[in-house]
Order: sequence, then C-alpha cells, then structure tokens
Amino acid sequence: MITSKSNQKLKKIRALMDSPKERKQSSLFVVEGSRLVEEVPAELMEEVYVSASFEKNGVECIPCEVGYEVVSDEAFRSLSDTVNPQGILAVVRMPSSGMEKVLGADLYVLLDDIRDPGNLGTIVRTAEAAGARVILSPNCVDIYNPKVVRSTMGTIFRVPFAFCGMIDAINMLHDEGATVCAAVLDGSIPYTELDAEGAVAFIIGNEANGVSAAAAEAADIRVRIPMKGMVESLNAAVSAAILMYSRQGRGEDNGQSEDTVRGKLL
Repeated sequence: MITSKSNQKLKKIRALMDSPKERKQSSLFVVEGSRLVEEVPAELMEEVYVSASFEKNGVECIPCEVGYEVVSDEAFRSLSDTVNPQGILAVVRMPSSGMEKVLGADLYVLLDDIRDPGNLGTIVRTAEAAGARVILSPNCVDIYNPKVVRSTMGTIFRVPFAFCGMIDAINMLHDEGATVCAAVLDGSIPYTELDAEGAVAFIIGNEANGVSAAAAEAADIRVRIPMKGMVESLNAAVSAAILMYSRQGRGEDNGQSEDTVRGKLL
C-alpha cells in the first residue's frame, strides 16, 4: 500500500492532473471516479489506483484484466480533484485524434477558443447525443483537463474530435462540401431560417469575446439564436446544444443507437 503523499507515482499523477504540459509530453491523462474508469477502453488503460476504503467496498468495478495499486485514504485525498473522492482513478493514454478521424460527418461543432472546462466537457457530451463531431482550436482549454474529462461523462472516449486552427478547419470542411455557420450577432440570420443541405458546421466562440473575426469572415453564413428580454448572450454550451439539435435527424449517430445514447446520458 502507498501511504506517503511524496511517493513518486503519486507525484506523477498530481503532475498529470495539474499540468497541461506534462499531459502533452507524456500523452497521458487522469480519469477519476468509478463511472469514468469503467468507460476507459482497455487498450488505453495504463494504471489504476484505489483508496484503501474503495478496495474494501467497491473493487468489483475495476476491469478484471487490469491490476491496481492501493493508496491510503489520506494519500488518495491529496490526489483527488473532487471534494468527496470516490476512491478510484486511472492513468490513461490519450485516444487518437486528428482531422482524418473527424472528417466525413454530417454535423460538426467548431470550438473557437473555448476556455471554460465545464463548457467544453458539456459540449463534447452534447455532441455525442446530437451526432456531431468536434474540432477544437489550439487555444481551447485542454480537453484532458480533469474538470473537462469529468464533465464529458465518458464521451471523451467515444466522440471523434480533432485539434486544428479555425481557418484550416473551415477550409477542410469547405473541401468536404460542408456549410460553415458562425454563431454571431452582427449580420446574422436566426438559426431557424438556416436552409442548408448536406453537412453543416457551427462555430461557437470564446465565452468573453465570441467567434474570432477571422473565423466569422471565413464562414459561409452567420446565425444567431433569437432572445427575448434583455439577455445579450447565452452560455457557450447552451448555444452549442441549441444549434446542434437544430440539425437533429440529419446528423450521424457516431455508431450508436438513440436508445444507447439515451441510456448513457439521461
């Protein structure tokens, strides 16, 4: 049993949780909690750690082919990113990502400098439910940030996503015949008036500054979500959900039936 908070393995886990640079250099990240650990594909699993209490009461949720190390409850609490840790976490290899994995869909969401971990995780989760694929600009919050991973509820292992500059991504989508729509106010039409056949991509902008001028200029159409009262804008994740679901029934299902998605997400 690991009891010291200064144990080298625990230091490595803490570094992976705290440092995007460490995650990038090692191509590893951390998932925490029973449900997320259960979602990890076997081929991506590196290491599993459980608290002493978890081993006593809940070890049956660990995949049988994966070994684990036990950590004292106190030492485990020093690792956890949550107020009430469940007592299990895993070190995981990053899934493959790239534009070649994403292209060829009917629905995309392009994230232009999204900075809030909760927003990013929620958008990824919603993308699976709506049948969309996700493209992230280089300045988005790290998708492997523990808060993002937790917000995805496991969909990070199922939704195709890629990292790409917005202009390059837009050009590639144009080559695929997709209509690219920027979610902006100026010069836009209500999203309900969008009349586009074939693949559609929605650009969702930074929480504070919106879609960048360059990305908006490169888009085919500018759309907005009509709002009453004195509301000036909606949360980025809410906006993404509304726009993705406006294409419901036209997007792909990423290989899952509606019943499968409903069972996992509701």
